[in-house]
Amino acid sequence: MKNLILILSLLFTFPLIGQQVAKFTLKTNDARIDDPISISLDGMNYNTDKGNLVLYEITGTGEKQIPCQLETGHSARLWFVLKGELPKNAERNFVLKLEEKAPEQATLVMLKKDYKDLSLLVNDKPILNYRHAITYPPDGVDPIFKRSGFIHPLWSPGGEVLTRIQAPDHYHHYGIWGPWTHTHIDDRAVDFWNLNAGQGTVQFAGFLSEVEGAVFSGFKALQQHIDFGAKGEDQIALNEILDVRAWNLGEGVWMVDYTTSINSPLKNGIMLDAYRYGGGIGFRATEKWNKDNCTVLTSDNKTRIDADGSFARWCIVEGESATSAGRSGILFLSHPSNRMHPEPMRVWPIDSNGRGDMYFEFVPIRHVEWKLEPKNEYTLKYRMIIFDGKLNAETAEKYWNSFASNPKISIE
Repeated sequence: MKNLILILSLLFTFPLIGQQVAKFTLKTNDARIDDPISISLDGMNYNTDKGNLVLYEITGTGEKQIPCQLETGHSARLWFVLKGELPKNAERNFVLKLEEKAPEQATLVMLKKDYKDLSLLVNDKPILNYRHAITYPPDGVDPIFKRSGFIHPLWSPGGEVLTRIQAPDHYHHYGIWGPWTHTHIDDRAVDFWNLNAGQGTVQFAGFLSEVEGAVFSGFKALQQHIDFGAKGEDQIALNEILDVRAWNLGEGVWMVDYTTSINSPLKNGIMLDAYRYGGGIGFRATEKWNKDNCTVLTSDNKTRIDADGSFARWCIVEGESATSAGRSGILFLSHPSNRMHPEPMRVWPIDSNGRGDMYFEFVPIRHVEWKLEPKNEYTLKYRMIIFDGKLNAETAEKYWNSFASNPKISIE
């Protein structure tokens, strides 16, 4: 009798251990590469502290464990990455289980934080620094150019620094960032980009979350766009949540997502005027690059000569580096959900600053103004593929396919 009670107790105490949570099939309709994939767990019995979610790919020789990571919130999703190339019309089968043993962990992207930077690294190799401390311009330069909330440095996998801040020709340029330029609050112009105008700025206001996992690591930061010209005290014109995550692909290439969500608390919202700069994701390149050693290629086969003002799904910006490959660069991807996608770009002319310095930006207000209504949320999604060597259009297209949508997933 005691044995029967013990057995029943174990069954009711651990009813899910070793149990299958879901079985699903993945099918592709296009060629993809290094593909972060997610499935919804809503409606599934996954949320228990008595087991661990473990994902397996079902192969011809058995089940192979795949690193996975749970992301919760309003909707729960399970993330995993299919590394390498995934051809068109491929089919893969998976099973998700709840097991007592902890899943095997891949090499993690690690977070480190000090008094001025939050850093993302793989095996102590730096990917990027996010500057949360206020950074002042060089001595002798007007301190009005100070700001926080930007990415610099961004390194290539081979250790080349690809970003630049506070260039003497543009002290308000800060690595990778995205402030809005020509805007109107009611009938008053406010510029959050050209800091010397004294009309506004963008500042880091706090970290909302920090995550380390087997599939991705990253952070969410609150950035406030401050209007200096309001009556009385300065006012917040835009609250921005910047979500940065680096996917665990190893050390050969970096994959970084840059997602910005903006919301205006102002009574009448804010107008983002049509202009060749503003918002999106901007990149001031290393001072090493110039017209003789830096190239641009877009999804519409435009180059640095004719890319400015055109529309693209993706853009490769690359140039000479001191890595063993001799070249390094960034593939910028615009998500199809973004405003004005394929998205307009700002690409500096070949003679910029007399030597052909490099600046790139996706600009969703390049040709058409954008009214942000009060207390509405607007999101722009970008991905950066940071590489050494050369990256061709065919590979760029596969990366964009991986970013633009999930493969077809059928859950049993």
